[in-house]
Amino acid sequence: MQPDVAQNDAERKRPAVQLSRAGVSFGQGDAAVQALQPTDLTIDQGEFLALVGPSGCGKSTILKLASGLLRPTTGAVIVGGREVAAKALRVGMAFQNPTMLPWLTIEQNVMLPLKIVQPFRRDFARKKRGEYRDRVHALLADVGLGNFAGSFPWQLSGGMLQRANLCRALIHDPSLLLLDEPFGALDQFTREELWGTMQNLWTKRRPTVLLVTHDLKEAGFLGTRICVMSARPGRIIDDSPVTFPRPRTVEMTFQPEFVALNQRLRERIIDARSETMEGV
Repeated sequence: MQPDVAQNDAERKRPAVQLSRAGVSFGQGDAAVQALQPTDLTIDQGEFLALVGPSGCGKSTILKLASGLLRPTTGAVIVGGREVAAKALRVGMAFQNPTMLPWLTIEQNVMLPLKIVQPFRRDFARKKRGEYRDRVHALLADVGLGNFAGSFPWQLSGGMLQRANLCRALIHDPSLLLLDEPFGALDQFTREELWGTMQNLWTKRRPTVLLVTHDLKEAGFLGTRICVMSARPGRIIDDSPVTFPRPRTVEMTFQPEFVALNQRLRERIIDARSETMEGV
């Protein structure tokens, strides 16, 4: 086997994200608050990992560790084969609030990462009216916003803005996509519609995804795997694959097997909360 081929194979087999006894505390001495207990977690390339648990359990802390926005107090975080650093892997992020710039069109908002992230940045001036615009329009069409590229954010509904937000997170072909409650502020019908949109985008592009959510049904619909966290100080108390076939539909979420999964996860969270309260 040629050396470059062997190297590429090794990179494909390498985990996208790996937490090794990674813990996080805020403050010092007696005032220190442990947000995350020493945690081991591996996310393979192309996985869609959903992280669920009660508020304040450390879900977003793990997401920040993976993004490089937060360093572990103890242990190590390996992203893209290097110790935690946002540049180790090309990262896309989407949050509950789309935070579009109101003076830019949807096309211009979605194109922003191409203006900032290498290697796209070096060619931005030359390609922004051609190849990059075509890239934006194709992605907007994938999420049903093909006719809204020239609209401004204030002209779109919340669901449409979140679709554009997903496009912006994916426009630069990230290897790692971090989603922090991206559908939490939407009504149930819009949320379920966007689950389908996100599923289609992941199936087509296959980035590694880490989704933080409180919605157990959302986790089961989207995830290839679900990790459940205990109340603070957070720790992973359950790690299960999701084997429902794709494409998944909202109708599937009412089937006995899906309901049973949600109930098992719910009971696991309740039990962990009770154990935490007893230890207080």
